[in-house]
Amino acid sequence: MSVRTIAVASDHGGIELKTLLAEELIALGCRVLDLGTEGSASVDYPDFAAKAAEALKAGQAEAAILLCGTGIGISIAANRHAHVRAALVHDAFGARMCRQHNDANVLVMGGRTIGSEVARDCLKIFLETPFEGGRHGRRVAKLGQLGEK
Repeated sequence: MSVRTIAVASDHGGIELKTLLAEELIALGCRVLDLGTEGSASVDYPDFAAKAAEALKAGQAEAAILLCGTGIGISIAANRHAHVRAALVHDAFGARMCRQHNDANVLVMGGRTIGSEVARDCLKIFLETPFEGGRHGRRVAKLGQLGEK
């Protein structure tokens, strides 16, 4: 069984949660590709969304976890990349559905809007939940086509 590599990145608003989730990933047996940021100094979330998108495209990571203060900005930035399906989630149900129905490859949460235990639950569910395929596969394929136009 191969070890999954998961990229993690955040701006200053998500740094604390990024650190916690990186530790959780290691505890779950994953390899962590930490793409920054490293401190609390103000940085721009689009830069970190782009780093994660590049890592996914290059095959350096199988999935990514992105964080900013609310999760909104970094999810918008990540979804500008055609191969990214980033889902901003706030609870376990969202984490499950983004995998089952949308084949999300990026989990997004807000460092200032979600508690650490809920974030851990969302992470585990995201990693453990398979994509259902079927009618959802047709829809996910259309998402990829939108990015090509």
